Amino acid sequence: MGKKMIAIVGFIVVLMIALFFVVQYQNKQALADNPYGTDDLDQATIDQLDDPNYENQILPDELNKKMENGEEVTVYFYSPTCVYCQNTTPYLVPLAEKNGIDMVKYNLLEFGQEARPYAIESTPTLIHYEEGEEVARIVGQRPEEEFQAFFDDYVLD
Repeated sequence: MGKKMIAIVGFIVVLMIALFFVVQYQNKQALADNPYGTDDLDQATIDQLDDPNYENQILPDELNKKMENGEEVTVYFYSPTCVYCQNTTPYLVPLAEKNGIDMVKYNLLEFGQEARPYAIESTPTLIHYEEGEEVARIVGQRPEEEFQAFFDDYVLD
């Protein structure tokens, strides 16, 4: 009975080690050409790398440059771990695309400290900027109609 137990435990240990290396390899592959320019990402961000709803990422330096240049920009501030963001993104992103809006996504899980100038208190937060100034903001999980009204009133002139 003792030899069987040792064999089973040994098999489980080998299986766990193999699983660890497979996950590490998959993460390395996913990080190869990520839009964040780093391989030091939270697992929740890694899990979203292949999701088309999270394309069009903007990095803090890029957003700061747009603000300094007075460009018009609509920014979706979210966190991959935010349940409300996970519920909102699947209908907000297609809605923006349907309206022809170039809505950039700002990942607060990765760049929360750099977002202080934008006074983000909760997620999701959608902000439209013109000439480097905030024009409108909508905070929290909202019905699709409210996001459409936001786009109609502030983004689609």
